[in-house]
Amino acid sequence: MTTKLVIGLDGHGSGDRALAYAKRMANLIGDCELLIVYVIEWSPYSFQTAEENAVRKKRREEEISTATERVIDPAVATLSSAKVQARGIVRHGNVADILNEISLEENATQIIVSRSSEGGFAKRLFGSSTANLVMSASVPVTVVG
Repeated sequence: MTTKLVIGLDGHGSGDRALAYAKRMANLIGDCELLIVYVIEWSPYSFQTAEENAVRKKRREEEISTATERVIDPAVATLSSAKVQARGIVRHGNVADILNEISLEENATQIIVSRSSEGGFAKRLFGSSTANLVMSASVPVTVVG
């Protein structure tokens, strides 16, 4: 049976540490698939104008396409060239909730994320998401420093 590991990327260089750790784990495990996940923060509860609602679906599709092209595809290509089985997933929502949801849907055994070393808003945003994930995940979470 293939072991599945979910790797959460934040779109910054800190994600490279999580990928490197996941690659090492996959090589140690053997029959392993890495699920590379990028979550676009999005709240269904934000208030929007009628004009914003009219273009919302198109904007979401563009965001998914951009994230796939800039974050997911390069990560999957790097792992594939190293002979590691990998697949990419991009979703909108709350980072902690989505990573946990995917781990349950895919029957993953672990979630791997990196502690962000970026400054400012990104650090506060992903840092709090990491803490929420660690406290609420249904599977073990490894936080790479």
